[in-house]
This record gives sequence, C-alpha cells and structure tokens, in this order.
Amino acid sequence: MNEQISRRRFIGMTAAAGLFTIVPSHAISRLGHIAPSDKLNIAGIGIGGKGRVNLNNMKSENIVALCDIDSEYAKGCFGDFPNAKRFVDFRKMFDEMGKSIDAVVIATPDHTHAVCAIPAMQLGKHVYVQKPLTHSVYESRVLLEASRRYKVVTQMGNEGHSSDSVSEVCEWIWSGAIGEVTRVDAWTDRPIWPQGLTRPEQGMWVPQHIDWDLFIGPAAMRPYHRAYHPWDWRGWWDFGTGALGDMACHVLDVVFSAMKLGHPVAVEASSTAINTESAPVASTIQYDFPARPKAGKINMPPVSVFWYDGGLLPRRPEGLPDGVEMGTGRNGVIFHGTKGTLVCGNYGENYMLLPESKFKNAPKPAATLRRVGMSHEMDFVRACKDSPENRVLPLSNFEYSGPLNEMVVMGNLAVRLQSLNRKLQWDGENMQITNLSDNDEIRITNGIPRQEPRQVTLNAKQAAAEFVRHNYREGWSLSF
Repeated sequence: MNEQISRRRFIGMTAAAGLFTIVPSHAISRLGHIAPSDKLNIAGIGIGGKGRVNLNNMKSENIVALCDIDSEYAKGCFGDFPNAKRFVDFRKMFDEMGKSIDAVVIATPDHTHAVCAIPAMQLGKHVYVQKPLTHSVYESRVLLEASRRYKVVTQMGNEGHSSDSVSEVCEWIWSGAIGEVTRVDAWTDRPIWPQGLTRPEQGMWVPQHIDWDLFIGPAAMRPYHRAYHPWDWRGWWDFGTGALGDMACHVLDVVFSAMKLGHPVAVEASSTAINTESAPVASTIQYDFPARPKAGKINMPPVSVFWYDGGLLPRRPEGLPDGVEMGTGRNGVIFHGTKGTLVCGNYGENYMLLPESKFKNAPKPAATLRRVGMSHEMDFVRACKDSPENRVLPLSNFEYSGPLNEMVVMGNLAVRLQSLNRKLQWDGENMQITNLSDNDEIRITNGIPRQEPRQVTLNAKQAAAEFVRHNYREGWSLSF
C-alpha cells in the first residue's frame, strides 16, 4: 500500500463523501428527529497502552474501530471492545470507515501523532491526541493550524488539566496571595525507562504480530529490536521525546496556565551524557519568558522556569515543614513569589502556601475558571456532541495545548545543542534559534555502535532545523 498521506487523496475522499452525506446521530437529534443513538462513533489508533485507558474512559460511546501495529500488545483492548472492527494501518481504517467515524483517539508513539491526526482532521473527525501532542515544534504548529482550518474539536491527553486543582492554583496566584512570581521550579522522577543508550548492535527478527514498517512511520528505517517497542521507545530520539516530552506536558501544565506563558525567549540546558540516538539519563533546563499582561490582581514580570528530571531536584523551599515532601515526591512545582511560595504536585495537587503561619486562615479565592466536572475524555466527548454554534471547547484543545507542547519539546533543542555552551535565543513565532551562525558546530557522541567517528561534528544550524522540523522518510508528509 502506498504510504503517502497526500492532500489530494484525502480531499478526494472528503469530496466523495460529500455526495453521500451521513449525518451523525447527535446532529439529527438536534434537528428535532428521534435519533437511534446519541453516542459518538469513536476509533482508536495505538490502543495497547494509554489508548486503551482513554477508550475505556469513553466506553459509554460507540467504539467502532481499533487500530494498532501490534496485534499482541493490543489484544487487551480488542477484548474490551469485541464488536469494533480491527485494523493495522490507520489509513486503511480511514479509507474503509471514514464516513462512519465521528472522533479519533490517537495514542501511538510520539513521532506518529501528527501523521495520524492530520488526515483525521482533514476528514472532519474530532481528535483526542495523547501527550506530548507532537514529536517536534513544527508538528505542534501544524496541528494547531489544521484544527483552525477544519474546525474540529481537539484535546491533548494531559488529563490533569481538567482537574479542579489546576484552576485553584491559578486563582490563588492571580489573587496576588504570593505576590509576583519570577522563578518557578518543576521536576519529575522520570525517566523510568532506559535512556542514555546506544543503538543495539544487532537487530532481531520481527515478530509476526508486529508491522515494523508502520511502527517506524515517518522516521528513518532501522532494524527491529525489543529495545524500542512496545514501551521503551520514549527514550529514543527518533520515536520519543525523553523524560521532558513525556512528563512536562503534565508537570508544567499548571505552570503554563498560572503564569500565562507563551513562547520562551531563551533556553539552556545541562545534562548527563547524550548521544545521537537517545535522550540523557538526567537533565536540567532553564526557560526564560518575557513579561506578560497582568493576570487578576498581579503583574506578570519576566519569569524563569527551571526543569529537573532523572532524580535531580530543586532546593527545598524555606518554610516547608520537616518530613513533608515537596509536591507529590515524584513530580512537583514550586512557585517563588515576592510575598510567599506555593508548592504543589502534578497538576496542582496537594498545594501548600508558605509560610503556613501566614496562609493558614487565608480565605480561598473566588472560583473564576470553568470547572469541568467530568473526566478529561468525557469533556472531549461532550464538546464533540455540542452544536458548533454553542460549543464550549475542552480545556486542553489545541489552542492551549499546541503552544504548551511547543514550549515543552523545544527544550530538547537546548539539551541536544548544549555543547555550544550558550543560552539559545528563541524566536517562537518563526520557530528558530536566532543566535546561531553558519559556522557553529556541535559535538556529540555517535550512538550507533561500530560507526566512525565516535565523536560526531554537526553544523548547529542544520541540526537545529532538523530538530524543529523533521525530514520525514520517503512516502510520509504533513501536507494539508
């Protein structure tokens, strides 16, 4: 089968579909007819892991199609929804069932999120895409633009963004309780999968239940090895985004919201040894942001956000009682204000305002943000069913999660270019580093065994351009 995801192909499909319009049941019901069902028809792509969880959180709807490149890994989800039609190739699924699908859940490895989501949106399907939204900065921008063009409902799978705790932390900070914030620390214990690895020297026979070519997708072909699939792809640059990409869409979500962040203007990183193939075991990253418009009662001066992973931690904040862990231990955030400190876990959980003596009896700020009142997945379902003219979008739609994801994954630029020993100046609007010269070079260990030289010298500008916008394998594109 031709692997090209072409604009012509999908426009042709949608044009043909327009001749034989099938109106979704929920749309019929709003026209005053009695609908046989008011449920969405949902398809899943990448259903062996988190996708299975997402679909089960939507099981009140019609799960009509399941797609995975590994029939063995997906066996549990197939059992959950025995009436759903099964596919290996998502493009074949769209060819055969495009008219009868309302929404698509995408939970494939990071590097194939965008190539699955774009054709779904071209067909007018609402899309729920697991975090990180995409593998690269450019892909995030494309998904945002596509969501605007095709006017579909979107949601990134950072499920804690729909929690009340994120809203409450925002309201505390905007109330001025801890004053102006100029520094934020955030951390995770990830990776809990291998990183800092070199490529396996020998490949393995591909098991019959895996379509390896489809797993590789737009990345450069390499031999199959169980070091990549089904779970450890997260630590490999070609497929995942390391601990930062995997967890920062969770941990930094409350920071992005409360600080009303956008594009950083500069970033720098320090990490354990990295190579051409794999993310580091541990890293620290500093993002610098300019001043933003006032939020609530406080000004938003320039702020630096410090990220720590791999077991690295910020200093324990003054006033945190002995024996009380920072955040939720494995993940957390510290907002340093001019009048106090707010410490919380992932998604604002278990937040504390310090010093305790000052805030013990402080009245809770008024609720000004929308409370979702249902699961992240079902809020997506709700929005899909809303009529377009009255639709309230889910909170992590691509207008929000696209810029959040851009911020997150561009941090890996600093990690991969750190041998330059400089702070990288970032032009977010144009997605490029502005303080690289044509002669700048980076040196990095070659992560492919037995290949010379062991220390690879790369042109920094060319490398950065590839990290921002990948060159896809022949037959794959993001054109829309």
